[in-house]
Amino acid sequence: MNRVLLSKTSYCKYLQCPKMLWLKKYKSYEAIQKANPRIFENGKKVGILAQNIFGKRHEDIHYQKNFKKMIQLTSQYLEKKPNIITEATFSYENNFCMVDILKNDEDGVEIYEVKSSTKVTDVYIDDASFQYYILSNLGLNVKKVCIIYINSKYIRQEKLNLDELFNIEDITHLALQKQDEITGNVEMINDYMALHDRDNEPIMDIGKQCRKPYPCDFWEYCTRDMPQTDACDDEPNIDKKAIRDIIDSLKYPLYFIDYETYSTPIPEVIGTTPYQQLPFQYSLHIINEEGAKPEHKEYLADIDDEDFIRHFAESMIADLPENGSVIVYNKSLERGHVNEKLAGMYPDLAGEIERINANMVDFMEPFRKKQYYTKEMR
Repeated sequence: MNRVLLSKTSYCKYLQCPKMLWLKKYKSYEAIQKANPRIFENGKKVGILAQNIFGKRHEDIHYQKNFKKMIQLTSQYLEKKPNIITEATFSYENNFCMVDILKNDEDGVEIYEVKSSTKVTDVYIDDASFQYYILSNLGLNVKKVCIIYINSKYIRQEKLNLDELFNIEDITHLALQKQDEITGNVEMINDYMALHDRDNEPIMDIGKQCRKPYPCDFWEYCTRDMPQTDACDDEPNIDKKAIRDIIDSLKYPLYFIDYETYSTPIPEVIGTTPYQQLPFQYSLHIINEEGAKPEHKEYLADIDDEDFIRHFAESMIADLPENGSVIVYNKSLERGHVNEKLAGMYPDLAGEIERINANMVDFMEPFRKKQYYTKEMR
């Protein structure tokens, strides 16, 4: 029996950085959680929606802290032979997992791991392969392992089409290829944790594993003794010519505009795609000539307005009628993620939107290129 209680999440954390697993067990209080509750909620919605691909008749193993109870319920449901079990829970030699969607056929089972991402990553493959490892070692005939994820090219119509919203990728062959590797990794994890008890913290250099594939919750702890400043950083760097060139390029009237947007994995608005940045508000300050006082204008979408995106575009065009400089901070959002999408959605407005794009000046550029940098900006 393995000594370490290992979930699929813990297994993947070890693959990213072995010390992360040790810290999670012995110094979890040092973690600074970076999880976004909205991301969690979106993932939950995607998971529930994906279940409907298989019909509405299924058994749910509701999450609870008593994993033994969840495992018992799973065993009972498997005997009843429902077509689908969600959050089916299994344990093999102290390794355990919850399967998002388990398709239960007469001759075996199929594993479906649901992700709110728009692509299949190595972590997802490791995650699903670990589930295969547990179920197959328990004697279940695992016929297929699949990742269900969001189709980024799906365009929302009046009725949500689940078959088009989701992609299903069969990774069975990859899961099979990883079984010997997983067996070795599980043994290695147990040896690692046996070697490093509570009083024997492992040493791990700072490296790319601290940020990829996910930012580590223990970054501040692991870097606490690193020097925070460099004497060279105290010297300001100001490229006056580069900044003067930007200022000289400006044309009145000056339009200082800032957008607010939101995105969801499940598109809510007809004609939009998953994770498309949907603009619902802007704040605009206009300086008509040098020395003039700024004039403020704004737009805020009505929560009940089903066509708020078009109304956003129309209001913006009306508020930016002349070919002055449109000043933004990080034009990849305003121009790339919003305006170019607006032009595609509303061809009759495309000409005016393209005019606005052509006049954009990005005030982030001198800071991004460190043409203006002081120690206070660290």
